[in-house]
Amino acid sequence: MITELLLLMLSAVLIENFVLSRFLGCCPFLGVSEKPAAAVGMGCAVTFVMTVSSAIIYLIYTYILVPFDLIYLKTIAFILVIAALVQFIELFLKKFIPVLYNEFGIFLPLITTNCAVLGAVLLNIEKGYDFIYSVSFGFSAAIGFTLAIILFAGIRERLEFADPPKAFRGIPLALVAAGLIAMAFTGFHGISFS
Repeated sequence: MITELLLLMLSAVLIENFVLSRFLGCCPFLGVSEKPAAAVGMGCAVTFVMTVSSAIIYLIYTYILVPFDLIYLKTIAFILVIAALVQFIELFLKKFIPVLYNEFGIFLPLITTNCAVLGAVLLNIEKGYDFIYSVSFGFSAAIGFTLAIILFAGIRERLEFADPPKAFRGIPLALVAAGLIAMAFTGFHGISFS
């Protein structure tokens, strides 16, 4: 069981990276990756929300929605849990770390609609993971998101000193860099766990 769990976690971080392989969570990936400090903060916030929401949503789905035949409400219930967690983070950062709160701007509330967070909990349900696997997968997917956004922020910081052609300045060059990182991560698809 431990080996399977570790393989699941490694796969979620590198092979099935939510941003670079599944293309989930691209909005904060592109929006908050201009500075590495903001990228680290966003990664931490997404890690908290994705891990805790995986745990809470597993319990809600297993002990409320399924027994009372309310599965059709899963998307609404999941979004409510995610929104509550994001609201908690927003209040915490506003009170204790206002610099980081201001750095995130509009992208902090957008974690609520971050499809990577919702995608993780929906994949947990779809794949039938138990509680430990759900939390581990949510945490690992968030670590993969954090790894991707920090790598991308480092590259974007270096690109500020580049002198690309006028047509590639700004977002076009960032998208090319993101595509190259995604291509590099496809190299992990060849890893065999057998």
